[in-house]
Amino acid sequence: MDFRPMDWTFLTEAARDPRTTGAVAPSGKALARALTDPVRALAPRPLTVLEAGAGTGAVTRALVPQLPPGSRLDVVEANPRFAGRLRRLVDTHPLLAGEPERVRVHRSYVEDLPGEQRYDVIVSGLPLTNFSPGQTETIMARFLELLHPGGTLTYFAYRGTRQARTLLSSRAEARRHHAVEAVMAAYQRRYGTGRWSVWANLPPARVWQLRRPSRDAPDTPDARDERYDVIGARR
Repeated sequence: MDFRPMDWTFLTEAARDPRTTGAVAPSGKALARALTDPVRALAPRPLTVLEAGAGTGAVTRALVPQLPPGSRLDVVEANPRFAGRLRRLVDTHPLLAGEPERVRVHRSYVEDLPGEQRYDVIVSGLPLTNFSPGQTETIMARFLELLHPGGTLTYFAYRGTRQARTLLSSRAEARRHHAVEAVMAAYQRRYGTGRWSVWANLPPARVWQLRRPSRDAPDTPDARDERYDVIGARR
């Protein structure tokens, strides 16, 4: 099993600011590998990659060795303490020596990310189930805007959160969580191309892949739903 020792930074930051920290431990190797699958699938051509909600850099560490030559990685993290750790990671990573512009760390919310850069792959560690339905809609719309046509978004959520919130939270909190899940389900039906469970993580997680339609691809609801049902259930 791919479980890591507890990083107390996550517990501290989750209590301080649940808007930017939704995990209690860094992503394990199995989850990081699942999230970065599109980068391996598109190699060896140069890629533009965005990691949103990078935390202390568990997925960043998995991404850097997989970047094909000529690629660029933008890392976005709103938490100032995590952003500082990420900058130190980039500054000292042996694979980035002499290439300071290959990976850039931005202390920002992804919806406020400046510039016109578009990405082949977006990897999200944002705690979407901590947000309001409106915030979730804004973030997902921004992800799609940031992708090149045909680009891929991967993100995850912990398994069992609906049941836990139903049992342990107020009715208002359970309704908020259900409404966020409804927003995400609409995006999954429309753009989903893959979903699978990662049991070797603490807690176990479910990963989704969504794809922005290419300009010449059919984008009717029936075509999208059929693609999601067939391909998305393959793992």
